[in-house]
Amino acid sequence: MLLSDFDFDLPEALIALRPASPRDTARMLVVHPGQGLAHAQVRDLPSLLQPGDALVFNDTRVIPARLTGRRHRGESNIAVEATLHRRLSPSRWSAFMRPGKKLAPGDRIEFGEASDRACFLVSLAATVVEKGEGGEVTLAFDLAGPDLDMAIHERGAMPLPPYIASKRPEDERDRADYQTVYAREDGSVAAPTAGLHFTPELLAALEARGVSQHFVTLHVGAGTFLPVKTEVVAEHRMHPEFGEVSAETAQALNATRAAGGRIVCVGTTSLRLLESATGEDGVIRPFADETAIFITPGYRFRAADVLMTNFHLPKSTLFMLVSAFAGQATMRAAYETAIAEGYRFYSYGDSSLLFRAA
Repeated sequence: MLLSDFDFDLPEALIALRPASPRDTARMLVVHPGQGLAHAQVRDLPSLLQPGDALVFNDTRVIPARLTGRRHRGESNIAVEATLHRRLSPSRWSAFMRPGKKLAPGDRIEFGEASDRACFLVSLAATVVEKGEGGEVTLAFDLAGPDLDMAIHERGAMPLPPYIASKRPEDERDRADYQTVYAREDGSVAAPTAGLHFTPELLAALEARGVSQHFVTLHVGAGTFLPVKTEVVAEHRMHPEFGEVSAETAQALNATRAAGGRIVCVGTTSLRLLESATGEDGVIRPFADETAIFITPGYRFRAADVLMTNFHLPKSTLFMLVSAFAGQATMRAAYETAIAEGYRFYSYGDSSLLFRAA
């Protein structure tokens, strides 16, 4: 497969810069392979699922992972920006840095504007330990554990996706909008955006319908926004992300399947984690590890039966994933319809409900 196989033209006007309000009023395109398309709203989800189905949510919480500061090297200092990507230890993070080419191991970085220092409870400084490809570096912070977390929360900004951040700055609304209502495990630098559509009222309606709700945790890294740079799809390598499926959740989902219910993944992050935790025998097992699973057409799904997800970028790994799930021709037709009907795309955009191709 070639990268060009997953390209399409998207009018810039369809890129959503703010979410629907209320959240569950977003539109939802329902895709049954071989049965055509249907138009709905997210709040219609209870009627589209069956009693005995199981929803799987990613309960990761987005941290304000975008930090600005200055690199110091002797008498020289320049402005830099870091987007924290993956925690490596209590005091170390992997981060994408700009300008990455002007950094070297041993450089000191002080985050936060000097004029604002009186506002900060603690200082936040780091040393560049290692430099990788594409501007990715390892930062060793002077703080560790909860002290480091507090400093990041104090100085960081919400890491809005590039296609939003390039059009407007992050603001206080994003602190709430770019977080699911059920988020509880700090660690992501990007939201599991399919979950942004849920409200307490919708969750209650799903419970009343007899659809059970289960939570897994996958901390989404900034690598989710990196473009695929290889024309041959199979040559692309995913950035690893840490995920966890508890024994209780694994047992409950296996019981759902045994009873004839369907597993409905809310978002590609939940799906990728469940597929990583499921063996060739179809049994979901407890999982606590990094995953770099890359799902493309031809993949045999082991766990997920239904996928709720937003509309993704052309030539992205996520568009490849949905093409694998519902069929490449089906998804190309679905996206053509979504564009023609004015659906809103990407993180703050509308949703789709995909049923797995046979």
